[in-house]
Amino acid sequence: MTHRRPALAVQVAGLEFQNPIVLAAGTAAYGRELAEVVDLHALGGLVTKAVSPLPRAGAAAPRMAEFEGGMINAVGLANPGVEAVRREHLPWLATALPGVRKLANVVGFAVEEFADVVAQLDEAVNAQSAGALDAYELNVSCPNVKAGGMEFGADPTSLAEVVRRARAATTRPLFVKLSPMLPDIARSAAIAVDAGADALTLVNTIPGLVIDVERRAPALGFGTGGVSGAALLPVGVLATWKVRRAVRVPLLGIGGVTSAADALQYIVAGASLVGIGTAMLRDPRAPERVVRDLARWCERNGIARLTDLVGSLEVRT
Repeated sequence: MTHRRPALAVQVAGLEFQNPIVLAAGTAAYGRELAEVVDLHALGGLVTKAVSPLPRAGAAAPRMAEFEGGMINAVGLANPGVEAVRREHLPWLATALPGVRKLANVVGFAVEEFADVVAQLDEAVNAQSAGALDAYELNVSCPNVKAGGMEFGADPTSLAEVVRRARAATTRPLFVKLSPMLPDIARSAAIAVDAGADALTLVNTIPGLVIDVERRAPALGFGTGGVSGAALLPVGVLATWKVRRAVRVPLLGIGGVTSAADALQYIVAGASLVGIGTAMLRDPRAPERVVRDLARWCERNGIARLTDLVGSLEVRT
């Protein structure tokens, strides 16, 4: 079965994606873990779970809980660390998914840590795992532990420095993932682009609290967590529209996508790529269904290239 759908192909940051649908960071693991349950070959790409300088045990269980509007999670950026990712996951990524773009989600807790992880991954890809990674996604929603815990994306100086250092560490495209809770997400987007970002990911989860009323305690082991799923859709679409008006780099829209209609909202608002996360956790076939339904929608509406719709939203002011 061919996965090439010409109407859906898109160029982003010098990379050709066979379609705009990618698996969001934190839901795709490192690809191999989902290979038996998700048709990864049908997708445009995937973003790995976080990669940090050292292994992280993550938050206490339970780490996820559902509610009527979606899901809340507090995984705590659990991951085996960059050295283990280089050794155990890059070789598989290098050969397993031809035609599917792979992005590594990078986290750090000091300005220099993002660039360190990027440099170590880049070195491994260049030396022995060619094709394993096509780009990096910097999660600047992490707290800067050297600056009182403020997230990097909320501090213009730290944000610019994180991106500049990472930019110097690789020639591969850099995506910068921003939080919807930023006071002025468009301004943060412009700072990231000025510092060297090739694309932006919008948005991360929003903080929330779900209570188990029988126990009168938080549903999550950590207490609070990040809200994702359907409730996040209008938040992410608004952020995409705002940022599209402020910068001209490609955007990856994420948050609440469960259908082709949801993906089209992001595209019309200004996204060239659309991420799926929570919907895939509930139904592993959801991403490939969205790809298929996008192709059918284009055919039904006489759309030769889906990219022609990017940023086509008309808003009356």
